[in-house]
Amino acid sequence: MYDKSDPRASLSSARTGSMLSQTGLVTEPQEARFYETAPQIDDDAGQSWLHRGQNFLVAYTKTVPGAIFSRQGQIDEYCVLLPKSGAEITWNGETVAVPGFSIAFVPPGDSTVSLPQSGELIRLFSTQNSDLAEACGNARGYDQPRDHIPPFQPWPEPKDGWKVRSYSLDVPPEEGRFGRIYRCTTLMVNVLDPFDGPRDPSKMSPHHHDDFEQGSLALTGEFTHYLRWPWTSDMADWHDDQALAMGAPSLLVIPPPVIHTTRASGAGSNLLVDIFSPPREDFSNKPGWVLNAEDYPMPQ
Repeated sequence: MYDKSDPRASLSSARTGSMLSQTGLVTEPQEARFYETAPQIDDDAGQSWLHRGQNFLVAYTKTVPGAIFSRQGQIDEYCVLLPKSGAEITWNGETVAVPGFSIAFVPPGDSTVSLPQSGELIRLFSTQNSDLAEACGNARGYDQPRDHIPPFQPWPEPKDGWKVRSYSLDVPPEEGRFGRIYRCTTLMVNVLDPFDGPRDPSKMSPHHHDDFEQGSLALTGEFTHYLRWPWTSDMADWHDDQALAMGAPSLLVIPPPVIHTTRASGAGSNLLVDIFSPPREDFSNKPGWVLNAEDYPMPQ
């Protein structure tokens, strides 16, 4: 259920055969408050927190000047999100300067991301990269398979071949468009327009997803995530409602088919980034929503 002012109100309703009626699903959220836990990696490049979902993982780093992050034999495309500080990304012998307040996608293979200045670096990967998946603080949270989530399947390669692609996040809001959505072969990332102050409590958006997770990455401000488990015929599936208060930086992975909505609650700017893997078809089918759709074809 979306408020009529929410662009997602125009999306098609849930498919028949909804997971809401199935039993025995693994529906435990995975939450990480980076600001109150020790990093998984603390080295000369900075402090890094890693947290995963079924198909994706987030590496959030507070970097030092001159930090270099290398990937050798990376098996698939990954994302680099630069909220403020710029970076240089090298792949296939070519270096691309990416300014701050940008998002970039890096092809498979060997690559480096270097930051001349200190700042925040967010990298998003698929969990097909087992070395990173095992380094996550919640690595054991997925030992029990989520059989209701389909096996990971990447989307088609870019039509004009592999290269580092970067896009400015300086995109003004537009009537009828939801956030600032970008996709690659492995991920869909929605850098939402920030809420200035608390969200209007009369305009919430409770909804659920049948068969994919949502990662909600808080970069500034404070949020309350509201979760409600549907009642099935098996009382073992029933849970009390949850209201998870989380500051920034933090990551909540919301499982299907849990009903959820999030309210920005901080007094200042509240910035949230939604993550999906692989990309969402419903968002991709909305004209103008995916800002780099021309670069990445949809599956046939």
